[in-house]
Amino acid sequence: MLCKGANRVINRNEPTFLEETCSRILSFCNSNYLKQGISVHSPVIKLGLHHHLYLNNNLLSLYAKCFGVNKARHFFDEMPHKDVVSWTGILSAYVKNGNHDTALRVFDSMLISGESPNEFTLSSVLRSCSSMGEFDYGTCIQGYVIKEGFDQNPVLISGLIDFYSKFGLVTEASNLFITKGNHDTVTWTMMISSCVLAQRWVQAFRLYVDMVKAGVAPNEFTFVKLLGACSVHGLNYGKLVHAHILLRGVKLNVVLKTALVNMYSRFRRMEDAIKVSNSTPEYDNMLWTALISGFAQNSMFRKAVSEFRAMGVSGIVPNNYMFSSILNVSSLMLSLALGQQVHSRVVVTGLEGDVSVGNALINMYVKCSDNVKDALRVFRGISLPNVVSWTSLIAGFAEHGLQLDSFHLFMEMREAGIEPNSFTVSSIIRSFGAAKLLPQTLMLHGHVVKTNLYEDIAVQNALVDFYAEFGMLNDAWQIVDTMNRRDAITYTTLASRMNQMGHHELALHIITDMNNDDIKIDEFSTASFLSASADLGTIMTGKQLHCHSIKSGLYKWFSVLNGLVNLYGKCGCIHDAQRAFGEIGKPDIFSWNGLISGLTSNGYIPSALSTFDDMKLSGVKPDAITFLSVLSACSNGKLTDLGLEHFQSMREIYNIEPQLDHYVHLVDILGQGGRLEEAMEVIQRMPFTANTSIYKTLLRACKAHRNIPLAEHTAKQGLELDPLDPAFYILLTNLYHDSGRHDLAERTLMVMKEKQLKKNPSHSWVEIRDKVHVFVAGERSHPRTNEIYEQIESFEAEFKKHGYLFQGIGHSYYHSEKLAVVFGLLNTPSKATIYVIKNSSICRDCHNFMKFVTQLIDREIIVREGNRLHSFRKGQCSCRA
Repeated sequence: MLCKGANRVINRNEPTFLEETCSRILSFCNSNYLKQGISVHSPVIKLGLHHHLYLNNNLLSLYAKCFGVNKARHFFDEMPHKDVVSWTGILSAYVKNGNHDTALRVFDSMLISGESPNEFTLSSVLRSCSSMGEFDYGTCIQGYVIKEGFDQNPVLISGLIDFYSKFGLVTEASNLFITKGNHDTVTWTMMISSCVLAQRWVQAFRLYVDMVKAGVAPNEFTFVKLLGACSVHGLNYGKLVHAHILLRGVKLNVVLKTALVNMYSRFRRMEDAIKVSNSTPEYDNMLWTALISGFAQNSMFRKAVSEFRAMGVSGIVPNNYMFSSILNVSSLMLSLALGQQVHSRVVVTGLEGDVSVGNALINMYVKCSDNVKDALRVFRGISLPNVVSWTSLIAGFAEHGLQLDSFHLFMEMREAGIEPNSFTVSSIIRSFGAAKLLPQTLMLHGHVVKTNLYEDIAVQNALVDFYAEFGMLNDAWQIVDTMNRRDAITYTTLASRMNQMGHHELALHIITDMNNDDIKIDEFSTASFLSASADLGTIMTGKQLHCHSIKSGLYKWFSVLNGLVNLYGKCGCIHDAQRAFGEIGKPDIFSWNGLISGLTSNGYIPSALSTFDDMKLSGVKPDAITFLSVLSACSNGKLTDLGLEHFQSMREIYNIEPQLDHYVHLVDILGQGGRLEEAMEVIQRMPFTANTSIYKTLLRACKAHRNIPLAEHTAKQGLELDPLDPAFYILLTNLYHDSGRHDLAERTLMVMKEKQLKKNPSHSWVEIRDKVHVFVAGERSHPRTNEIYEQIESFEAEFKKHGYLFQGIGHSYYHSEKLAVVFGLLNTPSKATIYVIKNSSICRDCHNFMKFVTQLIDREIIVREGNRLHSFRKGQCSCRA
């Protein structure tokens, strides 16, 4: 059509009319990005209009928009005459294409040619300066702006505000905004954008209020920037901005709809997001991408795939952003089939060489495929892989357990001239930590020290985590001490690793370090500290953390509530654990496991098993940890048949392969039921090599049922694994005493003495006024030892007066749990509960001592031994022993 029209123009042969017609055609095609407009170029040459500057500038713009900057540059170089519009056109084309270095060279050539720039030229140059980090060049441009009298120009004021904000100099941008009055919509919007970019959310909203008061009408781009600030201030702010859009009658174009969809998606309001997207018929790639990403963020993967299909039906061809988004969905779904289908569409569209799509494909194959060669094949097909490409591939190899290959790829990356970023290095460090590759990490640490990455907090945190995971706490603290800036991740990492190593008291000391650094305790660090309090048994510290979580608004986080369930369950406050569990809207597997474990360890066996049934009815599938608690409940409750039934259901119903710990519980269940021979058969037939723990479990059962022959055989098997473990001798000695075979008991003790084996002294600790007091069996180092012993003797005398049948064995006076309990009684208010933790089983004499104490005085005493709690009250224990 355009070619025929051009021929008719030539036939009329009226110069003025010809120029006007060509000009109108080019203007129309420029406005609508129509490639066909370029066909006017030929008639322009034939008509001798190739010297016409206005027509040439229009053609230059059309070449840049529809055929790329290279074609536009070729045309520009052939233009016989150039003016400021020509120079600005080619310069802005380079800026839009991201070729900022070339754009600045074009600007230099323009000045050399003698052409003076206008406000649009200078605005484009400022964009290139900010993108390239050329601050000095940008300030020179500002000097030129002032010199040439452009300092009141709204286009350049907006450009300078954007320039300063990109360098993080929001105060300078704000001062510039304040000193230059009478701003238009663009300038106000640019200043709001600067505040949003600098995360000065409140200032951005204040500027909007001032803008409205000044009588300047906001446009769709103003609201797009404000919606970006709503992600921090919450959904109510987003709704308020949406209301202002409707009240002011701002047209909902696709840009504004996309911003609204992003906002509602972030707050899990996908129904509102869909309503916005359907409010007008206009759709583009970015809006579809926002919708699909929103569904993915809210784990609505099927709807995301459905929207992608609907987009295909609508006739819109997916771009690289869309493909990246849907590939991310397939990665989250772990759907290799979907990813491969999208990959085939990528090939058909011709985007397989696009770096963003290639990166998404690498991530998809790494997450969904068992063969990392698929990801490597995609990587080799990317024309110019960037740092993200390399990082995704390196992290993928590491995740698949190919740590040495990932290290070789890292070296190849450096040889290719691509400098790794903090994510690359931190990913490798984390993978090396998981694989326990100390030499390679030390080498990588050395490389990091030589680069500016050593100052990056993500890399430093990864190194802290690595050294702490290896138990090298001094090295980890050394890095922490040298860090210019520490954050919550730094300290949470340390606390969680200390918990894993059993250094719970050290983990709690990190609270002080965080306060000294003025770092707020977040939900993750709170969960770590709650875990430390639970394992240490420091209930008061745990309660203080509970109060802090309520005051700071962290109480509703899953990790915090799960931590509270665990804390109260382990410290004997089972009603508080149930209350915390009730606050969880939709309990997950960790919530259920925490409650079942707490009920089991506190002796509430029927409630624990009932909770297990509730869990299954709620649709949460039990895992291996769940069954450890369930089997423990069956063992403690002497429910042999039910325990066997649950053990069999692991494999048959839930497809969970029992591990060694599950077999230990099974042996305990059979042992409690007196089925000792079956228990031994389990040990012999299980698909694991037996350890000392399982033999000691069976030996305790033999002691309970006084089966000397099997006990001796079991002890022999255990001692073959660890000849220096005194527990086997002690259990045998106790069995012989209980069975009246004192001669065998004496002989066993003699063997221990010959081998110079001694029972490890037990430890017990109690928390009094935020301080943990540790007691060791047989030691008299505590400053109040004499007072403690006097109180024990006083209790003994009272027992005899009341006719309690208590017979203390001499050395039992020195047992650590008895010392800790009595110290707690002497140093707490009359109605306070005593919480004691012991690192070994409580003996029979101490158990009876505590029962009688609670019968004498109205106090509750809770003693935890391992995962089991004894709650003594009014002469009874929760274990009912």
